[in-house]
Amino acid sequence: MATSESNHASISAKDVKQLGIWAALGSLSYVFWVCGGMELIERLAYYGVRQVSSLYATDAVSNGGLGLKGSEIGIIFAVWALMQSFVPVLTGGISDRVGYKETIFASTVFKILGYLIMAWFATYWGFMLGAMVLAFGTGIFKPGIQATIVKSTNRENSSMAWGVFYQTVNIGGFIGPLLAAQLRQLEWAYVFYACAAIISLNFLLLLTYKEQDKEARLEHRRRVKAGEIKEESLWLDSLKELSRPIMLWYIILFSGFWFMLNAFWDVGPLFFRDWVDTSVMVRAMFGEDGTSSGFWKFIFGMTQDGKTILPEGLININAMLIMFVCFIVAGWSALMRATTSMALGTFLAASTLLLFAGFNSVWIVLVAIICFSIGEMLSSPKCSEYLGNIAPAQKKAMYLGFSQLPLGIGWVLEGYFGQVLYAEYGAKDTIARQSLLDGGMSQTDVAAVPVGEAFQKLVEITGQTADALTAQLYMNNDIGGAWYIMATVGIVSAAGMYVYGRWTYQLKD
Repeated sequence: MATSESNHASISAKDVKQLGIWAALGSLSYVFWVCGGMELIERLAYYGVRQVSSLYATDAVSNGGLGLKGSEIGIIFAVWALMQSFVPVLTGGISDRVGYKETIFASTVFKILGYLIMAWFATYWGFMLGAMVLAFGTGIFKPGIQATIVKSTNRENSSMAWGVFYQTVNIGGFIGPLLAAQLRQLEWAYVFYACAAIISLNFLLLLTYKEQDKEARLEHRRRVKAGEIKEESLWLDSLKELSRPIMLWYIILFSGFWFMLNAFWDVGPLFFRDWVDTSVMVRAMFGEDGTSSGFWKFIFGMTQDGKTILPEGLININAMLIMFVCFIVAGWSALMRATTSMALGTFLAASTLLLFAGFNSVWIVLVAIICFSIGEMLSSPKCSEYLGNIAPAQKKAMYLGFSQLPLGIGWVLEGYFGQVLYAEYGAKDTIARQSLLDGGMSQTDVAAVPVGEAFQKLVEITGQTADALTAQLYMNNDIGGAWYIMATVGIVSAAGMYVYGRWTYQLKD
């Protein structure tokens, strides 16, 4: 039976009393935990590549990287985002009709192939193709998993369930980059081979997976085939649901949140690599000589000499915090309306980018990452809960597929403009090239310096240490320009989400 616009909105706005933490945890079924395990494995492999992809793409060819320019990386990331984020808009509906287990199996095959292509073809087009195949597989994977979560929970435990699910998968998001940090110091290809092996473990978990409400889905398909139920074209059905004002405004406003999240993951590692001296933190923790412990090197994502933390190690503090405290933040966010939680989280994430814009002290960066993580925990799990609750019973995966639309819009825009803005205003390689020109080197000679090697060339010419020269370049240039622009997007989005929440709450049946 069709449901009116106002009725959907009312469902999303009404407050439902949530179970306490322990009661909610005890109410979660084994299927929920199987899905958490599959997502953990998928995220471990995915973020093993995702969080080092900008480093790999910009690393000098002499170091085994691709040596790409900001605009070239931006095109790859934009295509990656388009494929990964917009495929679920269709495959969500397909999952509802074909079956969640079948689409999860297919996605795992595609993801393995994507990682292998990246390992086999260390070129611009090889990385582009690998990213597209990986993105396609990820796009198939999401709706079935998330729809299973929706169907295995209820309105009384959904906030805790999504918080725990988000916390569980961040275990994978935490371990993956740390594994990549160590493997890439040996050879970049090892990262991609390891991730292909890891994702294949989901074939084993699929053996224990049971689709929720499968009998109801099969009965619904039988009635459609028998002509008892008239089913619209999948495309028309999806467009009809997307045209609802409550969906359109949600997609537009929440795109700003995902713009910032992806800026943190894509541009953050470049900023940390170029300008943040992590040896200060290492000396505070382990003394002047750093650490020789393999355990601490792995946990903190450190270099082999144990004296500095790699960029992915800093980024990974985000996943570590989510892994340990997300259920606490989930309990807090359960006291708020979903839209209020998302608006507050978006504002906190924007504040983080402002801190990046103004400071490069590792301690301030650490505070900023903590602020960002709280914002992410308030926003990201809530968006899935929100869409799952307003979705009709037979369109859960479709609506969870729609959750990728704001992610896609935000990531596509950030994927290109984030890289271009940073390359223009903040990249050490760009600034070093300008310094070489200012020092008298000809345009032709500067252009001949490979991407990623301009700073080292400047060190050789000036005779200064790398640390002293980095500090000098940072003081003499406006490094934060790109971060200010990206933070503005988040502030506008947070304000809009707050107004949107008040609007939806006032809608009546």
